[in-house]
Amino acid sequence: MTAARTSPFADRPQLGLRERKKIKTRMAIRAATYELIEDQGYDATTIEQIAERAEVSQSTVFRYFPTKEDIVLTDEYDSVLEEELRARPADEPWLDSLRYLVKQAVGVNWIEEPQVTRLRGRLMLEVPAVRSRMIESMSETGRLLCRVIAERTGRDPADLEVRVYAMSLIGGLSEVTVYWAQNDFKDNLADLLDRTVDVFEHGLPTQGPS
Repeated sequence: MTAARTSPFADRPQLGLRERKKIKTRMAIRAATYELIEDQGYDATTIEQIAERAEVSQSTVFRYFPTKEDIVLTDEYDSVLEEELRARPADEPWLDSLRYLVKQAVGVNWIEEPQVTRLRGRLMLEVPAVRSRMIESMSETGRLLCRVIAERTGRDPADLEVRVYAMSLIGGLSEVTVYWAQNDFKDNLADLLDRTVDVFEHGLPTQGPS
């Protein structure tokens, strides 16, 4: 989920110059990657081309993104997710907090970068390497959620139940993007997210939505 100028997290404390430069560099690398993939496809796009288009060295690209798949999947929102979840009201139901943050982030992406949002969904569906890296990165985000869930529930983040619950959430949210792409992006993404969180909140419905 790519951070944007009108992000609900834009009122965070002003970052220092060094951090702003890092964010600017990451965004330039991602923008160059998306442009090249749109022009010539994922497999034909090389790190050398990305570096040249972004006007950085290849070593800089690798310093920010270990693999080409990471460029597609990583964004600025990932780094603040844990902090923003902790900032939600302490008495707010956990799933309400998650629903709010995910819908806000996705809503910003769709408004400001609809083509990029669709491209990422298509790549997750069509490119095995991207799909594989997505599955790997899910464990990293899952560990983050374990910490927050444990704080809300008074459990140990290493508890099996906490880990199963966190990874189920991550898997469900990731599957939304795949489902959306498989259906030619016809559905409203916010509605799909609502349906996903509803499954965790109320259980699997006996029939589909009317």
